[in-house]
Amino acid sequence: MSVKTKAWVAAEKKIGRKAALVPVAFGLGQMAAGVGQVFFAANLLASVLLPASRGPHVVWDVAGFVACVLVRAACLRQAELMGFELGAAARRRLRSDMFQKLLAAGPNGLRGRHSAELASVAVDRVEAMDGFHARWIPATDLAVLGPLLIGLVALAVDWRSGLILLVAGLLVPVAMAMAGIGAGRAASQQFVAMTRLQVRFLDRIRGISTLVLAGRTADEAAALGKAADELRARTMRVLRVAFLSSTALDLAAAASLVAIVIRFAGQLGAQPALVPVALFLLLLVPEFFAPLRSFASVYQDRMAAQAVAEDLVTLPPMPDLIGAVEIRSVAAHGVTLAFEDVSFGWEDRAVLEHLSFRVPAGETLLLTGASGAGKSTIIDLILGFIEPAAGKVTFNGIELATVIPAARERMIGWIGQKPMIFGGTIGENIKFARPEASDEEVAAAVRLARLSEVIAALPLGLETPIGEAGFGLSGGQAQRIAIARAFLKDAPLLLLDEPTAHLDPAVERDVLESLKRLAMGRTVVLASHSVLAMEFARDTGARRLDLDAIRHAKLRGVA
Repeated sequence: MSVKTKAWVAAEKKIGRKAALVPVAFGLGQMAAGVGQVFFAANLLASVLLPASRGPHVVWDVAGFVACVLVRAACLRQAELMGFELGAAARRRLRSDMFQKLLAAGPNGLRGRHSAELASVAVDRVEAMDGFHARWIPATDLAVLGPLLIGLVALAVDWRSGLILLVAGLLVPVAMAMAGIGAGRAASQQFVAMTRLQVRFLDRIRGISTLVLAGRTADEAAALGKAADELRARTMRVLRVAFLSSTALDLAAAASLVAIVIRFAGQLGAQPALVPVALFLLLLVPEFFAPLRSFASVYQDRMAAQAVAEDLVTLPPMPDLIGAVEIRSVAAHGVTLAFEDVSFGWEDRAVLEHLSFRVPAGETLLLTGASGAGKSTIIDLILGFIEPAAGKVTFNGIELATVIPAARERMIGWIGQKPMIFGGTIGENIKFARPEASDEEVAAAVRLARLSEVIAALPLGLETPIGEAGFGLSGGQAQRIAIARAFLKDAPLLLLDEPTAHLDPAVERDVLESLKRLAMGRTVVLASHSVLAMEFARDTGARRLDLDAIRHAKLRGVA
């Protein structure tokens, strides 16, 4: 385990231990009630075994036993509920931190990380931390304090029996540590197998049409089955190793019982008064080992946390913040966008070479060119999804690379060919752009996007549920939701990447009318080769940048 991983686990343990003080107190309370329960149970059993010792105290023993059971149940319930809340709060915190890092890093900072791997970290890895905070951290304190409390009680009753319990209790952690190391290694291998299966499955689902056309479905199904078998085998290995600690506990408890029986052997017949004492100590053995048993049952949660930490510490750190004055200056006076001698290319070919242009605040730039000319590449550069190989992109003279993604996101509105529509209501999809927006602001955005008639025709209005990826909506309606988002966000820079692709001419003209209204007072970059989009550009006084003409001119210059 690396130094960073150890530090991360230690920091999580410190946070969790402070939060677990109250659950630990309830746990100690239920153990104290358990000691009382054992005391009254021993007296009742002694009354059964020795009828001559029965008396009025039997009623009090029954009442005390019932009271201890009720108190113990109440403490145990409260400890479990608070442990669940601790786990849920920790998962919310970790998942929020992770998403903040992912959003701050953006696609460029996450280059080389598979989406299935990141999804596995966000879901499975963070979920695995539930046991660390909800069970393992409280169990760690109780595994020390609980046996110590019960051992001291046993010492006070009979020092020899108390010594037997304490010695047996000291031997248990050694066996648990040996089993725990093996469980940790097995858990780490299990997480690797799970990630491989998730990555393979997602890749095959995405390319299922290609697999069908190539006739490789049977081969890939067999490969997925092999990966699933590997995960199953490693999961069973985790369970097999984890059960070793339970075996060590059972042996220690059995040895303690035998030793205490030997301790009182031959004395009970001559001294009947020792019967309640012997029964009390014998019944105390399970109570003594109960905290250790609970600790053993959740020990793998710590090992799982170490495996999780290996993935979480590799996430990109939060970027350094630029000065607040620079962010305010960009947002307050509009955005002047400039490309200064920008070059970019993929491994197989160059896309942009020494491209320079400037879009003053409040003006529109129309990007034209054939598919592959670089229109979407320019959009991705502005969004920060990719970085220039040479040159720089600036907002009001500030280099884009120095602006943190969160600030850049506030300044940019984007509408693409197929807007992202989430499962939920129409209102929730619109408010995705600005969740804190009021109902009046949402209504204004709906009106400006010409979505009012559509909303009015629905029985639930903005509360109408829609499916994932816009199931239940037409292409024009989905695009209007994207326009309403842009109105609600009110960003000074608007990027339009083929916003009317796949729409019929009538709907396209209607959508472009809404976009004209949206473009007023904003800096706009429109990438399109639609005839109607050309009309939109003329109506907004756009300057045109023909990427094909630029490339041909450079080729002639080279020639």
